[in-house]
Amino acid sequence: MPRQARIDIPGLLQHVIVRGVGRLSIFYDDYDREDFLARFDRLLQETTTTCYAWVLLDNHFHLLLQPQGAKLAFVMRRLLTGYAVAFNLRHKRSGHLFQNRYKSIVCDRDSYLLELIRYIHLNPIRAGVVDNLESLAAYRWCGHRDLLDDSSAGQVSVEEVLSLFANKKQSARQKYLEFLSDGCEYNVVGTLSKGGKLASMSLDPNLDSDDLFDERVLGGGVFVDQVLRDAGLVPEVSRISLAALIRLVANDYGIDQMRMIKPGKERSVSTAKAVICHIGLRDCGFKGVDIAKSLGMTSSAVSHAAKRGEGILLKDSGMRERLMEEVQITATSP
Repeated sequence: MPRQARIDIPGLLQHVIVRGVGRLSIFYDDYDREDFLARFDRLLQETTTTCYAWVLLDNHFHLLLQPQGAKLAFVMRRLLTGYAVAFNLRHKRSGHLFQNRYKSIVCDRDSYLLELIRYIHLNPIRAGVVDNLESLAAYRWCGHRDLLDDSSAGQVSVEEVLSLFANKKQSARQKYLEFLSDGCEYNVVGTLSKGGKLASMSLDPNLDSDDLFDERVLGGGVFVDQVLRDAGLVPEVSRISLAALIRLVANDYGIDQMRMIKPGKERSVSTAKAVICHIGLRDCGFKGVDIAKSLGMTSSAVSHAAKRGEGILLKDSGMRERLMEEVQITATSP
């Protein structure tokens, strides 16, 4: 399936993960780490980007950023390109330093900010680089130390992060440490490094399985819908009835509408149902249970079919444009 476009709008909270090519080291020594952090610090100031958490490990790093004055792509291009060129010159090497493009996950700040801060700052313990919270406090290459030491000119926006825990700094630091301690036995490895339905629902009990989800977003429901609309990835269409959508797609595929509600394995019917599920969920805002009832499917089958429908429409953008135009016309017809 073609790679999805990034969701990149200033103001969004983004969890960024960058790995070395072939999982090789991207930091050979402390000079490399200091060079990286100096570049990172300058960029944060130049682009008015808020950093909530960061950690450098030998072959990868995590950043939790909320760019304000520029898109994330601009920040990361400047950071990665500048560092890679300097690294190659310093170590007399050539070729790519980083693995493919960086990974970025848009995150619902209200639901996941605290968990992400904890997850990122506990990485050195989980990786076995340090043994416990006491040794983590002395680890130079993690934003955790920024939050504990007033003399540390770190990259984390200390006051903003501590204000999430308490108004007074001393009390906030104590509650932050208690929060991290609670998380030492809390296994979220991998969950907070991806988006989509399973990752989002595993940490937010308020989400429903029929909510709108996106693999590029940690979050669901209204948040995903708003992010996609702000990014121009969801056409603003008037409401069309579900029955009209089914009839429209069935006609487009030359299928009798009655065959759409009967179980079967005909490829054309299965494909048409997948397209209906994707457009119905993602573009028209129908609930999965309603689509399932109308197409003789289960709710979980609707979710799987919607993903397949997305792939079908990504491969045939002309079909998507034609169908969305017909949806608009049908929705606005008297």
